[in-house]
Amino acid sequence: MLSTRPADPVGEGRALEALRRWASRYGPHAAKDGTDGLIVDTSGVPHLFGGEADLLEDLSARLERARIESNSAIAETRGAAWALARRGGGVIPEGGLLASLGPMPVSALRIGPEIAEGLTRLGLHRIADLTSVPRAPMARRFGAELLRRLDQALGAQAEPVAAEPDPPQFAVRMTLPEPIGLTADVMGLLDRLLIRLCDKLASAQRGARAVRLELRRVDRSAAVIEVGLARAMRDPARISALFRKGVDEVDAGFGIDGMRLSATVTEPLAPEQIGNGKARQEDELSDLISRIGNRLGFDAVQRFLPASSRIPERSFLTVPAAYAAPEPFPSGRRPRRPVTLFPPEPLAGVSGNPPTRFSWRRMGFTTLRAQGPERITPEWWFDDPTWRSGVRDYWRIETREGPRLWLFRTPQAASGFGDWNAQGVFL
Repeated sequence: MLSTRPADPVGEGRALEALRRWASRYGPHAAKDGTDGLIVDTSGVPHLFGGEADLLEDLSARLERARIESNSAIAETRGAAWALARRGGGVIPEGGLLASLGPMPVSALRIGPEIAEGLTRLGLHRIADLTSVPRAPMARRFGAELLRRLDQALGAQAEPVAAEPDPPQFAVRMTLPEPIGLTADVMGLLDRLLIRLCDKLASAQRGARAVRLELRRVDRSAAVIEVGLARAMRDPARISALFRKGVDEVDAGFGIDGMRLSATVTEPLAPEQIGNGKARQEDELSDLISRIGNRLGFDAVQRFLPASSRIPERSFLTVPAAYAAPEPFPSGRRPRRPVTLFPPEPLAGVSGNPPTRFSWRRMGFTTLRAQGPERITPEWWFDDPTWRSGVRDYWRIETREGPRLWLFRTPQAASGFGDWNAQGVFL
């Protein structure tokens, strides 16, 4: 029976990164080795576990308890450990590199399949076979990569493990000598923590997009408050205001004796000029989006962006305001568009072209002024059922009854459905 599931490269990458950080308990330098492996420099560490074999046993037992299948190996070189780990695992004793690697196929040298296939055609099946062949002809035929991998595996060329730098952590904490429980006390300490956190962000030229506050009670339980920000910022006063509602709702229990504040999501944020009026307006708008978004969800706060289409209903996009920067709509001379758009609604009792009298939504209208027509053709690369009737001639109609409507007619339809329709209302 075959069981399949969707691939999740992003999730697998995060899991491997978490496993890399955990593997640093076996050596100070741990790094990813491709997309499915880890490499750890265990120099000077095995004696802490009772030897290399005991270290591997401890590693395998911990991974097995976590239900992670693995093969691991220890060798003098990175290339030898890579080859042995993918062929059952184990330990290569000091001085035994050639004896252990010699019987392995040449593909164990981390070379490409083309090179391995070329070596096999020449009768060089094992790594030991390569040590007795002149190096210069091999380099001319297969390139320097083959010799480099061979030397790395056998220890003739160093291949250190470069530990990947951990991402910066933006977090501050405070332990209290006496428990507190009043909202004013919590907010006062939060303001102090925010100043320290924003100083850290400023030194790294980053801004917070999500901030997490953990309130630790004396009974070791914790209350967590998380707020999102419409755009990256590091202004303590503006961030503090977003926590007020959440702090009011926290049950302090027997008191709070510890606080931890962290920026869980950050973005680059360059220094800004103080006193810029436009920047203040953007800050006020982002504060409004942040307040509404934290209550209703940021996906519920939408903004309009222009789209490159002449079709009225496709000439704009609605996107979450917190995740998209505002863009101005094209300026200059362009046809006027109604403020309210809706799907085409057929008219009844139409007389004239443009119509002098017609009924819409069970109401009768008389035309005072008409401006048009504006012909819009369908976009042939989109199969839109509502535009299969062909070109449309749009008119701006001002009625005696008050409403100013946007009507269109499909010239190719002589009468009946699809002839005259209303699609918008002007202010």
